Amino acid sequence: MPRTSLGGVTSAFERIQRQARTVLGGLRGQIRAKENELQRLKQEEARLSNLLGSGGRVRPAAKAAAGGGAGPGRINWREVLKQMPKQFKASDVRKVRGLKSKRPSEIFAAITRWIDADLAKRKKRGIYERS
Repeated sequence: MPRTSLGGVTSAFERIQRQARTVLGGLRGQIRAKENELQRLKQEEARLSNLLGSGGRVRPAAKAAAGGGAGPGRINWREVLKQMPKQFKASDVRKVRGLKSKRPSEIFAAITRWIDADLAKRKKRGIYERS
């Protein structure tokens, strides 16, 4: 039987502690390896993003295929206005494909630009009319 420095018998608890230290050391090594791999992948992603010239933002393929979402890409607000009925509300603007996830401030900013450009008029609160 193994003996301790005190001359006693090694307890089951001490054996389990030793095994736990061994397993923990192995896990720490695996974690370091995974962190190094993750760091390498992040650097590779940054290099590829720079090649694309997207400033580090890449649209996921699913969003790009769907043609919408709140990702990068410009909205042609004049085309949106053309899709509006003669009289419309902000909720009608939101129904246009690709604008569902836009913040209300963005929708109202567009309506304000239309009004300033004499492309639309405010009829009454919340109701607008294309010119």
